[in-house]
Amino acid sequence: MTQSHPRISKAVIPAAGLGTRFLPATKATPKEMLPVVDKPAIQYVVEEAAAAGLDDVLMVTGRNKRPLEDHFDRNYELESALGRKGDAARLAKVQESSDLATMHYVRQGDPRGLGHAVLCAAPHVGDEPFAVLLGDDLIDPRDPLLRRMIEVQEQHGGSVVALMEVAPEQIHLYGSAAVETTTDSDVVRVGGLVEKPDPADAPSNYAVIGRYVLDPAVFDVLRKTEPGRGGEIQLTDALQQLAADEKVGGPVHGVVFKGRRYDTGDRGDYLRAIVRLACEREDLGPDFRTWLRRYVTEEMQQP
Repeated sequence: MTQSHPRISKAVIPAAGLGTRFLPATKATPKEMLPVVDKPAIQYVVEEAAAAGLDDVLMVTGRNKRPLEDHFDRNYELESALGRKGDAARLAKVQESSDLATMHYVRQGDPRGLGHAVLCAAPHVGDEPFAVLLGDDLIDPRDPLLRRMIEVQEQHGGSVVALMEVAPEQIHLYGSAAVETTTDSDVVRVGGLVEKPDPADAPSNYAVIGRYVLDPAVFDVLRKTEPGRGGEIQLTDALQQLAADEKVGGPVHGVVFKGRRYDTGDRGDYLRAIVRLACEREDLGPDFRTWLRRYVTEEMQQP
């Protein structure tokens, strides 16, 4: 018999990074505001949270991130201009971002790692389980990963991480989880986590991707977590402690994701994400796919 746990309503989105891999574009524009087709990447993430029923969103920002707040706020001058023109379609798109969820903001101050960014959310979250969504990972709305993770957390308590199988030679780019199977084919029990291990030392090729549902006990653990890899406070290190002793904050489970994920974390993957999403759009896809096939064919014929 499963145990009932509090309903999750809050999402935390860390967005304080400097975006150095996208310079010079991110010199004055937050990387989260770079467009993926015709929406900034961060809007896809907020939409995902809202679709999973998380209507209270805290964004952890830093200096020069004011455009994030402006994007999810009302723009009365623009809305009025579009209304006078009778441009209902664009008006709806402009208003959509401000109607997604109740947005809150807190500044991280010092960039001390993902664990520290999550800790900045403690006063807002309080003593409730909550979700964390990283902006570099876009999850296709047809694959409700976050909703499934919330379901697992409500059944088992504790914390839940999203896992994806990757090639062994790529595991050094991720946190790696030691796992045990459960009666659910897509759920595993996590016994340990290692941040960006050498392939020879990785406990598995199950990589942690940017979705978490966390027990509030993680805050006390983070307060005591020393800086780890890269001199930063790693969320993975705190989760390792929770996995090692479930008395601290319940067990740690993983949901194994096999759906569509768009990585916007580096320039190449960002471009591939744009192409994939554009190809799947009903309004853009047919013409864009035709052009893309022709372009690729012509390029292959080049000496």
